Amino acid sequence: MADNEKLNLLADFAPISTQQWKDKIIADLKGADFDKKLVWRTPEGFNVQPFYRREDLKGLKTTVSAPGQFPYVRGTRTNNEWAIRQNICACKNARKANAKALEVLNKGITSLGFCLDKDKLTYNFIKTLLNGVYAPAVAINFSICACAAPKLANILVRYYGRMGYDTKGLIGSINVDPIRNMLLKGKALTREQVSEKIAETVKAAKSLPGYRVVGVNSVILNNSGAYAAQELAYALAWGAEYMTMLTEAGVPNYRAANAIRFNMGIGGNYFMEIAKFRAGRLLWAKIVEAYKDPIFTTALRNAAKMNVSAETSRFNMTIFDAYVNLLRSQTETMSAALAGVDEITVTPFDVTYEKPTDFSERIARNQQLLLKEEAHFDKVVDPAAGSYYLENLTASIAAEAWKQFLDIQERGGMYQLVSEGKVQEHMAANLKARLADVAKRKEVLLGSNQFPNFTEKAGKKIKADAGACSSICTCKTDKKQAACGCGSSCENALPTLPVARAAEEFEQLRLETEGAKKQPVAFMLTIGNLAMRIARAQFSCNFLACAGYKVIDNNGFATIAEGIKAARKAKADIIVLCSSDDEYADLAPKAWKKLQGKKELFIVAGAPACMEDLQKLGITNFIHVRCNVLETLKSFNQQLLKK
Repeated sequence: MADNEKLNLLADFAPISTQQWKDKIIADLKGADFDKKLVWRTPEGFNVQPFYRREDLKGLKTTVSAPGQFPYVRGTRTNNEWAIRQNICACKNARKANAKALEVLNKGITSLGFCLDKDKLTYNFIKTLLNGVYAPAVAINFSICACAAPKLANILVRYYGRMGYDTKGLIGSINVDPIRNMLLKGKALTREQVSEKIAETVKAAKSLPGYRVVGVNSVILNNSGAYAAQELAYALAWGAEYMTMLTEAGVPNYRAANAIRFNMGIGGNYFMEIAKFRAGRLLWAKIVEAYKDPIFTTALRNAAKMNVSAETSRFNMTIFDAYVNLLRSQTETMSAALAGVDEITVTPFDVTYEKPTDFSERIARNQQLLLKEEAHFDKVVDPAAGSYYLENLTASIAAEAWKQFLDIQERGGMYQLVSEGKVQEHMAANLKARLADVAKRKEVLLGSNQFPNFTEKAGKKIKADAGACSSICTCKTDKKQAACGCGSSCENALPTLPVARAAEEFEQLRLETEGAKKQPVAFMLTIGNLAMRIARAQFSCNFLACAGYKVIDNNGFATIAEGIKAARKAKADIIVLCSSDDEYADLAPKAWKKLQGKKELFIVAGAPACMEDLQKLGITNFIHVRCNVLETLKSFNQQLLKK
């Protein structure tokens, strides 16, 4: 190009249409079906295209507003300064909880969460707990039995007043959520009881307008395996139920909306979670606007800002290879931060097997501090805006969640479905299906059902007091629920929400192996085609190590006899034949004949065309990509560990 020539991209390069791009992709696919190969059908129930362009933004409602403007899809603020939260159990000792609170406040925490015991709730207890905590500079959150929440609100008003604080400027929450108790503890409450509990607390906290005293704890659904659209739909129906109850109880619509906080989980699907929170703000604003009346129109629009406290998921956390939990929670935290939530709690990585240590809590705090101080995530509002992919993902999740929300409403609303056990039933079925996907590796959990740490032992690190108080107090069971009016007798108790982690069944399998008298040894009898034997040996080692077996790989053997001899020298309990499909027709019968009647478990790696013929000979164990990994390993354990 000559020095005096200038490159004009618009003039020198003709625009390429979407169809031209698609035609090129189809050509590269060499006859494969475009939709089957590249279009992703999400668990949420909608399709995601392999690429998006500017034209895909046309008609989307997510692109028409700015941050801080109704309907708040781009955020409820004009900055991205979220609060860094840490939860502290204050159920037993106010002084110790106070000391820890003061310590973590000096280490970057800007939001405190306290779990309280209603039986110990007094003015002096709160005074001790908050001693030295400057309330105007930090968000203070409480989780307590709903029956004691009005009393707590009155104590806080009294305490803050005596401290000389302007109560109108204080922020925090009390997290009264009777529906959560119905789901988690099976407490059968009437609609009147639920309404009375939340309305009484809202009225008691009238002097604390910055306190969100009614909680929508959809985080428990997230921890039960709910997908993004499912959690969002139920959360919206949950919030709408409380809005209706409060306005029916005489609470002004804007005050009712301002009283509700959404405590939501953050799943592991990075972009989906960003879109979930953006879609949530859009839909919640739409719901709140429906409660409009001629008096509070402006105030209601301001109150339609969805307040979200997000907590990293426990569903995908693991015991084995637990440091991978740091990677999971970090990407989850990034999702929530980029989506513009109000507050984030990072679950310590070791919570699955012990009470979090000072080290794990420090790391959890620093995960957010790094995003702020080094990655500067707090400096940009809604960086997802304008992304063809994320804008379409936001619109798709909004559409799916709205469809599910309307279905919930048509069937009676959140309270009705919970009281009938329908939500619990739905989540149990969803959890079962999701765990089945984990068992088949359709959903991958690094270190559990795929690429495990071959040598790790975890049994000794599991402590009896594993687990920590989350935003929901779980440190004690309420033995006086009937006496305090929080619940009813066991005769009419509700089914409870299933709570499980995705890796639990694999962990139980591996711990069973770990506790056996002898660790099973799996020997790779590699023979024949070099590429195939290497690939299948690697697959088999990874497959069998998920059960905690010791695996021995090999470079290859010249004959079946040589391989079996080496396996027996290694005292193998399992011999895995690794070769090509074409060679199995000859090699597998030879190996089976030499092993028949012996103690070793014989496995063929793959699903060859001759499988049916091999099965007729008595060879029944095959491992391949279509296997249910969990069930296959369970059957191996039954055969191996009983010896």
